[in-house]
Amino acid sequence: MAKEEAIAEFVGIMLGDGHIGIYNTKAGDKMKLHRTIKVSLDSRNKQYIDYVKGIMRSVLEVEPHLNYKKKENAVDIATHKKDKLDYLLNEIGLKISPKWEKMKIPEPYSKGKLGLLVLKGLFDTDGCLSVYDNNGVVYPRIEIRLCPSPAQEQVSAILSEFGFEYKVQNLERGKTRVRISGKKQLEKWFELIGSANSTHINKAKHFLNS
Repeated sequence: MAKEEAIAEFVGIMLGDGHIGIYNTKAGDKMKLHRTIKVSLDSRNKQYIDYVKGIMRSVLEVEPHLNYKKKENAVDIATHKKDKLDYLLNEIGLKISPKWEKMKIPEPYSKGKLGLLVLKGLFDTDGCLSVYDNNGVVYPRIEIRLCPSPAQEQVSAILSEFGFEYKVQNLERGKTRVRISGKKQLEKWFELIGSANSTHINKAKHFLNS
């Protein structure tokens, strides 16, 4: 994968389950800045953990740490290096967390093939693929929830650019849910965008091959 493509997918991953933070922490009698870049995933999905770790290593040129959370099925893939955080903010164009009203796809990655890769990372971390039964008619549906932010319109623009049929449902407090329904749209998603998350891949294969 080319570097720009890896960055685009990592942007989507960070918009989904990523976090960028700068905090004041106490070290003895002194205060110091603590910096965090992390992606929080289900610790049971070993395949996707390894994949995201590889993407982060490629984009940030650093070996990420795995921090497993006790009593939770969760793991953080993280680094705390200042220069890597500065790179994401100043070179790539991501924003400090929280994402509410600030989440935005950096302009170079908001359209075309790179835009599709952003959607791939977003879907793999914060989207779902479900199968619904509507009076005996079974159909798949891809869903992605978005907090109130510029990313809502950007995601719709990418889907429209490539001719996807989708609906946007308004939720509470300005949040939205993007819905892409039907077998043809699922086939189109996996033809143009795909997935690196085995959970999504296995669900799609099960439906498309049934």
